[in-house]
Amino acid sequence: MVTIGIPLTADQGPSYEVVLGCGVWSRLPELLAERCPAHQYAVVSDSRVDTLYGARIGGLLESAGLHARSFVFPAGEWNKVRETWADLCDRMVAAGIGRDAAVVALGGGVVGDLAGFVAATLHRGIPWVQVPTTVLAMIDASIGGKTGVDLPAGKNLVGAFHHPRLVLADIESLATLPRNQVAAGCAEAIKHGVVADAGYADDLNRTAAACLTRSLDALESIIERSIRIKGEIVASDASERGRRQVLNFGHTVGHAVEARSGYALLHGEAVAIGMAVEAALAEATGIAARGTRARVLDLLGHYDLPSAVPETVACDDLLDAMRADKKVRAGTLRFALPAEIGRMAHGADGAWTVEVSPAEVRSALESCR
Repeated sequence: MVTIGIPLTADQGPSYEVVLGCGVWSRLPELLAERCPAHQYAVVSDSRVDTLYGARIGGLLESAGLHARSFVFPAGEWNKVRETWADLCDRMVAAGIGRDAAVVALGGGVVGDLAGFVAATLHRGIPWVQVPTTVLAMIDASIGGKTGVDLPAGKNLVGAFHHPRLVLADIESLATLPRNQVAAGCAEAIKHGVVADAGYADDLNRTAAACLTRSLDALESIIERSIRIKGEIVASDASERGRRQVLNFGHTVGHAVEARSGYALLHGEAVAIGMAVEAALAEATGIAARGTRARVLDLLGHYDLPSAVPETVACDDLLDAMRADKKVRAGTLRFALPAEIGRMAHGADGAWTVEVSPAEVRSALESCR
């Protein structure tokens, strides 16, 4: 078992820890009582994860004398919308979930984003914990306090920063994860290597086969390293006003591809395409060192991740989606771009994002068809 602290300043909220390892779910009742005591717990999950683990988690809590109620919504990114958030809030209030309750988010990134937004807003905010069940949720979505829902205009355009009191990541839950879900989660690990640690990026190439065959030792190793990278960045900029913006590498294009494809792609697959395009953009504009794009493509290839923009999605549609991105300033597209593997570029204004013209973005998109 490994415990990784995520330190926050007093104005950002209570510091918390990520507890990682095989079999750590057995400690959930004890850790809830210690880190997130509550009169009752609202366990939020989607229909797929609830079938796999809902009864187990509910049984753990009830057997320890903790009162828990289950709230399930239909699985799928397309359900991470205001209507689902409103439905969950209505059901919780009707069930008597009050200000002395806490939320337990059991599932992947969609569950964490949605359950966290419920926790951030219900009764003007109640505490919550993350129990992630996917690689992507363990290394990325569960850490940093970002919560929210999607709008027709784009992903995560409504939300709040609301940090959990605890993240409990049981590696054994990954044994049931399909190969493509493992690969999609590893896309976020690749991102961490590109933005912050070239040595880690090299190691990811070497461990790809073991990760894709769900070696729990290999997965635990990369998950721990990714958590440490993201945790350090989040601790330095919890509200994403500066350095934390580097974690958006691949996401400006990725979110647009994901939404405009009708969520036919997994989030990590869309981010993989986004990293390929944004690496091409960085190199074409002279921001990145030569060879950066090739190294990113090599990393994606080792994990069987896509790198080509779908032919079915028009460049104009993607550019329209990007104009709704949260990094847009005064109508100008801005991207978090690498200078080289392991180091991100600064904009001319010293910011961690770089202004790029629509023509340059279009050219990069076309080069990745």
